[in-house]
Amino acid sequence: MIKIDFKYYPRIIESELENWLSSTGGVVIEGPKVCGKTTTARRFAESEVLLDVDEEAREAVKVDPTLVLEGETPRLIDEWQLAPDLWNHIRRTIDERSNPGQFILAGSATPTDDITRHSGAGRLRRIQMRTMSLYERENSSGEISLSQLLDGQEQRCSKPEMSVRELAELTSIGGWPVHLGLEINDALETVRGYIDEIRRVDVSQVDERTREPQKVALLMKSFARNVTTAASLKTLATDTGRGNGEIHPDTVRDYLGVLKRLKIVENQPAWAPHLRSKVRLRKKPRHHFVDPSLSAAALDAGPERLLDDLEFFGLLFESLVIRDLRIYAQPLGGTVYYYRDETGLEVDAVVETNDGRWGAFEVKLGPGRIDEGAENLLDFVEKVDTDKCGQPAVLGVIVGKGTYGRQREDGVAVLPIASLGP
Repeated sequence: MIKIDFKYYPRIIESELENWLSSTGGVVIEGPKVCGKTTTARRFAESEVLLDVDEEAREAVKVDPTLVLEGETPRLIDEWQLAPDLWNHIRRTIDERSNPGQFILAGSATPTDDITRHSGAGRLRRIQMRTMSLYERENSSGEISLSQLLDGQEQRCSKPEMSVRELAELTSIGGWPVHLGLEINDALETVRGYIDEIRRVDVSQVDERTREPQKVALLMKSFARNVTTAASLKTLATDTGRGNGEIHPDTVRDYLGVLKRLKIVENQPAWAPHLRSKVRLRKKPRHHFVDPSLSAAALDAGPERLLDDLEFFGLLFESLVIRDLRIYAQPLGGTVYYYRDETGLEVDAVVETNDGRWGAFEVKLGPGRIDEGAENLLDFVEKVDTDKCGQPAVLGVIVGKGTYGRQREDGVAVLPIASLGP
């Protein structure tokens, strides 16, 4: 069993938060509920107003929104989207004060009028916060650095001690900070409760439109079954409605849109590099929940089921790796893509930074498939026009079951997930 205790675990976004507070009027931390936004923001804030629990503050906003903006800075405005009119007042206050680090806004949903409001460009910087990576949970040593890999540095590490059972438990309970003080069964039940709260309450509160909780639950099950795939809306609609009455693709689009606004769904875009051939690329995004535990909970799959169904476990492990790569890549200005072309050649993850560095990764649950992943990566690089895209900084196979971190003779790196960090 994995060891769980309760303390504050530093988050990787802290460096971004500190940096932008020193140079920008305010920072907006966006992410799903209970991913740790408020706890981390409080470490930087000098005063706060919590709109989700402070009814008087919400009433004050209706009378004069500037009332809740007074206080020592940086001032935390938590769940600010409950009073979206605050946005323009915050923007104006930042202009008037002309000093950085005035506000930290934390929110777990995007307001309906987000497009029509002033963008806040130059005044407010958005930072995405996800659930905790294995490194942040201290379940990864971080001996292998993604940053150094993207700098072209060879990385090595000893064989991590994480067992397959421990990995199954970590996949099932996810990276939610509130689980750090719970036993495994309690953590699993908490994720199931989170799923239930989403379908019953959250999807209707986000824009005050009533949606059918049962259909939301069925869609989340379908989404979980199709995680790491680029299944179409029609496929998801058919799968959702099977045996439960027809559901229209437009309904699926609406429900998924709400889940995205709640930061529950975070799809993985396709990479479109310059190729040596005229092979056509697939453009649809791959489906992911923000945390693999949501897939497991939607299908009532705990550690035992994952260990009994290694194919499904492999899909959720891939989703876990994508989550961690996103967290590690974000401070580098990196985006995590996937690659698939019409010949069926796929690469699970391509990390590209905004300065043009890139690396490609295959994800394999067990070391028995390292050779397969390495061969796939080498075939992939042959297709990329490196004269235009540049040479990859790294080609790596990220492995779940413990093995040594090393560089193979063919140049492909072997990277244990329990040793990977920022």
